Amino acid sequence: MDVFVMLHAHEVDDSEEVKMVGVYSTEDAAKSAIERLRRQPGFCDTTDGFHVDRYCLDEDHWAEGFVSLPRET
Repeated sequence: MDVFVMLHAHEVDDSEEVKMVGVYSTEDAAKSAIERLRRQPGFCDTTDGFHVDRYCLDEDHWAEGFVSLPRET
């Protein structure tokens, strides 16, 4: 079974801020949500920041591990 995850990303002070906005049963439902939300404060200033990705349930989607990088001060 697939679901559609909608994210919104935009730049804030030289870094990217990403929000997971919602999870939808169809791609059309996710696109409808974008149309509703693109008029809301913040989103209306960064309407190109919406992204929808398809995910299959019960699967690993980040299986490679990760490393942490030190913060630059």
